[in-house]
Amino acid sequence: MGVELLKNLDRLHTTELGVLRIKRNLSLDTDHVVEWCRNKINSSDAVITRNGKNWYINAEDCLITVNAYSYTIITAHKHKK
Repeated sequence: MGVELLKNLDRLHTTELGVLRIKRNLSLDTDHVVEWCRNKINSSDAVITRNGKNWYINAEDCLITVNAYSYTIITAHKHKK
């Protein structure tokens, strides 16, 4: 599952507010949020599922949500410990 998402990683993008939200939620210290998410999604341990209009990617310690039609990264959260 997730082959379609992996084939379209070059289309991955987010909004300015999305960048701020993802950086805040994950405590990221980078301005290259899309590239960071792309690397997580493309990692060998990423588990990709689709539910309705969104892709959900479990990678390491975070959950990334991507719109399945526009390939917009909606949000990302750390897993609760």
